[in-house]
Amino acid sequence: MSLAKQIESDYIAAYKAKDQVRLGVLRHLKTAAKNLQVELLRELTDDDLFTVIMKQAKQRQDSIEQFTSAGREDLAAIERGELEVLKAYLPQPLSEEELVAIVDRTITETGAAGAKDMGKVMNPIMAGYKGRVDGKVLSALVRARLA
Repeated sequence: MSLAKQIESDYIAAYKAKDQVRLGVLRHLKTAAKNLQVELLRELTDDDLFTVIMKQAKQRQDSIEQFTSAGREDLAAIERGELEVLKAYLPQPLSEEELVAIVDRTITETGAAGAKDMGKVMNPIMAGYKGRVDGKVLSALVRARLA
């Protein structure tokens, strides 16, 4: 089943179950996807939808950080619930051991030697494991390995 059909069927199920959190998140997701479709003037592929989901998840993560730093745990909890709904549509993130092995292999393949070569290491990993790697975690790991 395509990702768009999965989202649509989950939306209908959430509507019937009166699951307001899931319904709201999927409604926003469908709207963002429709906006991208209008912008691109074509039907969306699963990769396009995946990009929309990642963007929505990133927005929720940023909101959680801001609400937590402002002492608004009530709002952060709402955002965490919404983020959990979005995570169901994202692939499993890489474990720390897998990420370390990938970084070490990429450093060897590219011949990166110092901090100035961070882009040589990060770009192929971010492209190859799109959505499975957190950029902040990867950046810190690459910086530590190249130091």
